[in-house]
Amino acid sequence: MKNSFISIGKILNFHGVKGEAKLGYSKNREEFLSKLHTVFIKVDTEYIEFKISNLKFTPKCAIIKLEGIDSLNEIIKLKGALVFATEETIRENLENDEFLIDELVGLNVYDGDTRVGSVVGVSNNGASDLLSVKTNSKNVCLVPFVKAIVLSVDVKSKRIQINNIEGLLS
Repeated sequence: MKNSFISIGKILNFHGVKGEAKLGYSKNREEFLSKLHTVFIKVDTEYIEFKISNLKFTPKCAIIKLEGIDSLNEIIKLKGALVFATEETIRENLENDEFLIDELVGLNVYDGDTRVGSVVGVSNNGASDLLSVKTNSKNVCLVPFVKAIVLSVDVKSKRIQINNIEGLLS
């Protein structure tokens, strides 16, 4: 089976002169990143595998040291490169209430037994993830992906159950 890769961050710049890099990543992903042993960096059209020899977090980014990269000259070549993990690795590390965006897009949204729309996208406003739901009347509404509103997600049945509070889908 061919690996599919999902971007988990970006090499922002070098850090020091020993080959460490500043890694930009999505908020609140420190625990997931800490579990990784290897990452892939796309160079031209090829995904190159690197073992992580050290990873630490600062308030603004992570500092990552990749095995085999030991100088400023080597890491500077990767500045701006996206960093990936395999889809399999990401799925293994998802919590019960976490999903990949591609799993949610296309799911039907229900209020009780009534289909009220479908998910056309996912975004984040800094406080929570937001589902972009295209309603039956063709409006696109943002639905906060929080337990009080999104009651259940069943990827196999392609169904999301929501608590359609007043004004949510208007």
